Order: sequence, then C-alpha cells, then structure tokens
Amino acid sequence: MRIVIVGANGQLGRDSLEILGKEHTVWASDAAEMDITDQSQVQALFQRHQPEVVINCAAFTAVDACESNVEAGMAVNARGPELLALSCREHGSRLIQVSTDYVFDGSRPAPQPYLEGDSASPTSMYGKSKLAGEEAVQAVLDNHLIIRTAWLYGIGNKNFLKTMLRLAVSDPNRTIKVVNDQHGSLTWSWRLALQIERLLATDLTGILHATAEGHSTWYEGARYFLDCMQVPYSMVPCTTAEYPTPAKRPANSILENSRLKEAGCNLMIDWKKDVRLFAERYRDELLTEAKAS
Repeated sequence: MRIVIVGANGQLGRDSLEILGKEHTVWASDAAEMDITDQSQVQALFQRHQPEVVINCAAFTAVDACESNVEAGMAVNARGPELLALSCREHGSRLIQVSTDYVFDGSRPAPQPYLEGDSASPTSMYGKSKLAGEEAVQAVLDNHLIIRTAWLYGIGNKNFLKTMLRLAVSDPNRTIKVVNDQHGSLTWSWRLALQIERLLATDLTGILHATAEGHSTWYEGARYFLDCMQVPYSMVPCTTAEYPTPAKRPANSILENSRLKEAGCNLMIDWKKDVRLFAERYRDELLTEAKAS
C-alpha cells in the first residue's frame, strides 16, 4: 500500500513510520518539507506519490499558544485537513485524520467516558480548531477516518511523562505539583500506530476513539511512570485552579473506544501496562535525555 504520513516528526508520525514502513511503501514529510496549508504543495505531494492512504499527524498542538495565535492554529488544524481531503477526493485516496479529546468540554462527571456519537463542544481555541478540521474533512470526503486520541506520549519529542522525568532527575528533593482533578487515559503513540495499522485492513469510516484502556489523573499517571522508571521524586497533588493556563483543559478526557470494540479490532490496552512497557523499553534513553536537558 502506498502511504503518505504528514507530520512525520511528531510522536505518532515517527512511530507510524516505523511500524507501517515494514509492510508498506511509506513516504513521510514534516512541516519543513511540506506545508499542508499551501494548496499547491499539497497538490504536488499527491501528484508525486499517488498515495492510497494519507495519515495526517500534523497539527498545531501548542494548546495555550492557540489562544493567542488563532489564525495559525486554524490554518494548520482546519484548513490543512480540508486541503488534504480535497486532494484525497480528487485522487481516490483514503484520509486518516488524527483528532483530540479537546473537541469535548470535559464537563461530564468522571469516570463516565465520551462516546463517538456525543456532541462536541470545545472550550479552547485548540479544541475548536481541531473540531473545524474534523468538520471540514467530513464535508469534503466520504472515505475518511477521524481518530480521536488523548494524553499522547512517546519516545519522540516532548510530552508530559518526559517533563515529569526531567523535573525529577534535575532535583529529586524538589516537590513537583501535578494536577489531580483532570481525568484521562495516557496513550502510547506506538500502540496507537499499531492500531492505525490494524485499521488500514478495515473499511471503517467516520469518527472513532482510540485511547488506552482505563484512566487516571495527571498526578496518578506521573507517579506511576516515575515509579516504573525507578527514580526518586517528591510530588504533591494540586487542583486545576492552582495551576492556571491560558487555555481551559477538559476536566474529563476519558474516551470510550466503542467503535473499535464493535468492529472487533481494538488493540488498545490498559494504560498502566503500556506505561510500564514504555519505561522498560526506553529507560536508559529516557534518563539520558532527561539528564541532558
């Protein structure tokens, strides 16, 4: 299968390239090589590679920066997917668009999860831009699959778990405050890439959720990861109100993988099992990176 991965330098893009490259012909691009907000560049990409599938991992993911850079966020998160969808329609390609839990307002009491059919109501500009991207893809292209995920981490680039490790190793006696009233499912980008590979063998379309099974707070997740990494640390819980940010975060980011389960192709496993495996697989590399930074 001829596959193009857009946003290949991100966590999910890197893992998808590694996994899909074993069985498929994959061309990967990042923002420096191809601007998805430029119609001529998108059209040239399709002419050059004639992809059967396009996986869009590119996004303006700086959640707080989206509040003050609305135009840039909408360009990458909404206009970009629309241009990809238009070219997919022209060339008969399938588009896999990666989206987010931020399309929901998070007001539902945890641990009650959000399902694919629940109404979206984002409260941040990031969430609004990602929802606009979903709607643009749906309006343009029938052969699409929108995958909503949440709380992503991986070996590539920055993420929450890496930040916690860096803070812990830089000063084990420093007390780290971590939010304990936001709920979600820490999801390994490598596991999600495996899930995408499985979905390529299906004809599923529309919206589906793909996060790790089970849930925690950021505080609980951080403690579990650092315990798996076997590093000393000092950590206390705090509330969202004690850690104000420009963008409002969903208090409940728990997504149910109901469509994956209905289709019999859910590969996502318990978040603790994946965090433990992630720590075991990359412990030395993660520690070296954390100490260097």
